[in-house]
Amino acid sequence: MPADAIQVTPTLAIPETEIVERFVRASGAGGQNVNKVSSAVELRFDVAGSPSLPEPLRARLLARRDRRLTDDGVLVIDAQRYRTQERNRQDARERLAAFVAAGLAVPKRRIETKPTRASRQRRLQGKRERAEIKRGRGTRNWD
Repeated sequence: MPADAIQVTPTLAIPETEIVERFVRASGAGGQNVNKVSSAVELRFDVAGSPSLPEPLRARLLARRDRRLTDDGVLVIDAQRYRTQERNRQDARERLAAFVAAGLAVPKRRIETKPTRASRQRRLQGKRERAEIKRGRGTRNWD
């Protein structure tokens, strides 16, 4: 694995060549510098076209409903928490690694189960009680 890569796990790294970084002016804190210095970082990573990601991981990442993912499968991370460009760059890379690491966990398959007889009876009893309460709210015939 190359030294100039973002290490996600000991076996998975994202090479620098797959990452596009753009430096833009940040909004928020920074004083007079905020109008002069491009300290915010926009990091782009093509999840759909990355050769370094295994296919099952790529599918899980693309299936996530994340607003940072574009329709083309490109992950866009905007980092402007800090005042310095270097710290924002580091923050964006950490967030990229966290995003990829979150996709490594394979979700457990749900095992379908039937409700127990007792739980069905409790549910129906609750429905009967609720219906009785509502029936009692109706108009009364006071004759």
